[in-house]
Amino acid sequence: MTAPDENCSLVKAVDLVGERWTFLVLREALAGATRFSEFRARLGIASDVLTARLAKLVDSGLLVRRSYREPGQRPRDAYCLTEAGRRVNLVLCALQEWGDEHLPDTVSTVVYRTDDGRRVNVRFVDGEGAVVPAGDVHPEQG
Repeated sequence: MTAPDENCSLVKAVDLVGERWTFLVLREALAGATRFSEFRARLGIASDVLTARLAKLVDSGLLVRRSYREPGQRPRDAYCLTEAGRRVNLVLCALQEWGDEHLPDTVSTVVYRTDDGRRVNVRFVDGEGAVVPAGDVHPEQG
């Protein structure tokens, strides 16, 4: 017998990215990191943990490996976001925005802006593009 939430997309998404280091690796990838050494330096993460998180993100289709070679060096892998990986940005932004508002003594380490510098916020919008207050949005069992 299967658990009722076994195929729930929310459960599967949290299982995939819900671990702290995975979120932080994704944050750095969204900020432009592609090389193992960049992730390691930015996060101070242990190599074995980083290797495992990168492999999980590649296996899940959020990152893709691309080989590169610096002159005189051996080939290495760059870790590049896929379209699915880039779309996680919305999730990270929403989670950070929630934390900024509801968790005391926290500081935003990333500010989300448009290309022309305007700060953005995550909001619910309806099919016509109108903003819907969060209190008016409720999950419905499907």
